[in-house]
Amino acid sequence: MKSITIEGRISSGEGVGSQFVKLPWVEKQFEEKLGFIPYSGTLNIRLSHGVDISKLKNAEKRIRINSLKGLLGGWCFKALIMKRLWGAIVVPDVQEYPDDLLEILAPVNLRKTLGLKDGMEIEITVWLE
Repeated sequence: MKSITIEGRISSGEGVGSQFVKLPWVEKQFEEKLGFIPYSGTLNIRLSHGVDISKLKNAEKRIRINSLKGLLGGWCFKALIMKRLWGAIVVPDVQEYPDDLLEILAPVNLRKTLGLKDGMEIEITVWLE
């Protein structure tokens, strides 16, 4: 199974991810396609300098989250967070979305469960096929 390891630092977001995750039709897709109902928020990761996530764009295991009613969808990838918890990374279909930002979903609050704070380093293994 092909995977990549992504490293970055935790950063606070603007709360937009949590609003999206709470939508019933989005939550249903995450449950059906990822196998879990995500905690109602995302963990934002600023990628380390030089981290290349271009392999994600054509990966076989990308999971489509379809849009509804003019809202944007995106892609997800199953991921292992800090070699301890299963979750997913989300790549939204947003044209202005920063190249160095990833959003992480999990069935639990990752900050509380793993004792994470802004600025801490984090490692995520993402499955590509």
